[in-house]
Amino acid sequence: MNPLKSGTIDLVLLSALQDRPRYGLEILEHIQVRAGGQFEMKEGSLYPALHRLVRAGWVEGEWQPSTQGGAPRKVYHLTDSGLGALQDKRQEWQGLRGAVDALLLGQPA
Repeated sequence: MNPLKSGTIDLVLLSALQDRPRYGLEILEHIQVRAGGQFEMKEGSLYPALHRLVRAGWVEGEWQPSTQGGAPRKVYHLTDSGLGALQDKRQEWQGLRGAVDALLLGQPA
């Protein structure tokens, strides 16, 4: 398992929220499953990152009652601005990925 690098955390979190709202631990589980267990993200990194995305206006959170009768959970979802940020970050990632692939394969980008 590899820790997520700081430059990829926003992209990963925005991607995890693109198809539907999720609460914190559900976000972590989604990332683990979708990445095949390759990434390690702890709650201590998740919540500060989510709060930063909320301050940026890319994500909103709202308290909802638990479907299992427990305490309410804060559920996060993308805003329209967050969807735009996700698209921008995907383009940045594709450019970076292309440049790194070119270096690794010895080919021009």
